[in-house]
Amino acid sequence: MFFWLYYTTADVDYKTRPLVLWLQGGPGASSTGIGNFLEIGPQNLSLGNRTDAWTKEVNVVFVDNPVGTGYSFVEDPKLIPRNNTAIAYDLIKFMSGFFVKVPEFQDVPLYIFSESYGGKMAAQFAVTLQRAIQMKKVRCQLAGVALGDSWISPVDAVLSWGPYLYATSLIDSAGEAKINGKTTEVRNAVAANKMLEATKLWAQAEDLIENVTNGVNFYNILTKRTHNNTTTTTTTSTSSSTANEVNNSIRQEAPDQVLSDYNVHLYNHYVGDVSADLDHLMNGPMREKLKVIPENVTWGGQSKMVFEALSEDFMTSAVKNVELLLNTTNLKVVVYNGQLDLIVSTLGAQKWVEHLHWAGTSHWVNADRRPIEDPSGATGAFSKTFKNFTFYWILNAGHMIPSDAGAMAKKMMQEIVGIKVR
Repeated sequence: MFFWLYYTTADVDYKTRPLVLWLQGGPGASSTGIGNFLEIGPQNLSLGNRTDAWTKEVNVVFVDNPVGTGYSFVEDPKLIPRNNTAIAYDLIKFMSGFFVKVPEFQDVPLYIFSESYGGKMAAQFAVTLQRAIQMKKVRCQLAGVALGDSWISPVDAVLSWGPYLYATSLIDSAGEAKINGKTTEVRNAVAANKMLEATKLWAQAEDLIENVTNGVNFYNILTKRTHNNTTTTTTTSTSSSTANEVNNSIRQEAPDQVLSDYNVHLYNHYVGDVSADLDHLMNGPMREKLKVIPENVTWGGQSKMVFEALSEDFMTSAVKNVELLLNTTNLKVVVYNGQLDLIVSTLGAQKWVEHLHWAGTSHWVNADRRPIEDPSGATGAFSKTFKNFTFYWILNAGHMIPSDAGAMAKKMMQEIVGIKVR
């Protein structure tokens, strides 16, 4: 498992600042690539300095997770996780090794931040890590988990698509009826525990939405998509011969994992598109600078296999893990969502949050929202808190909040980890 640790550049002893662990989505999207260079790391895709880099305030560690993602790799495809539980256990192994390598971080507050499918992984990982800490298997100071535009309740997300698109004038009532019909099929498949069928129907719902909206951008409904999503593609997210060799060898050993058309379609949306811009950087200059990547490993070379392996687990809910965190720990639990995100709309996120089996749910629902100003003085977000749970509504941002609203994302992070916002 490959990780990339940045020590904070704040003018303080780095050990006095929290450690943020960033988990990317997909599944199969690289934290060390996407989260690092496209969202919160010190440099952007052009290797220029990022104004709102989180490293200016906190220590940040990116990990390519699950194994097979980014620079992380497996020699046996059977080791690629097929469910969220296996992902959590692999992350426990990673954290154990990480704290051996940099033991000073054992006494530094740890916050798990996540995005998209990374939030689903983060919720279960936080539960598993808390138990490992209590059993003295891992020594660290877990302080909180933040779930950004997270795939916590897939059914609530999918069922929100029609109403959200209708409310934003991207479809008419006839279009909403068509979408609602298809998303109801998704819900029914999940209720019948037909999880692979549910994933396939989800892909069909996306196709329908693309047709009736003239190609809406699922990441941000007000922006144009930068890449074409097709239902046919090559067998690897990179054109390098090394990656082809790696993927071909895996497919020879595990032919049942060859991507079906609907999984290719979904992969292109949620891993391939956002990874494409990084391919040259990560498989070229960064690979050379790092000097630790094995010769037979290519960044992103196994990521499609990760997506395929988790296809049956894709539509499962992680709400119970969030409830466990709220009911059995004192950890900070945060949900934050971008106003313009369609994949995991705020409408869908609010639905599962407002139905949490937690004694504080009704108190949170009836609490007052607090407006938060952006650097221009305009309202850039709202937040609402009860006890250790907070929800952030981030305005003018889509699925990848730090990319769309960098200053607000950084300000939110500082509030969560307890660093004074200047």
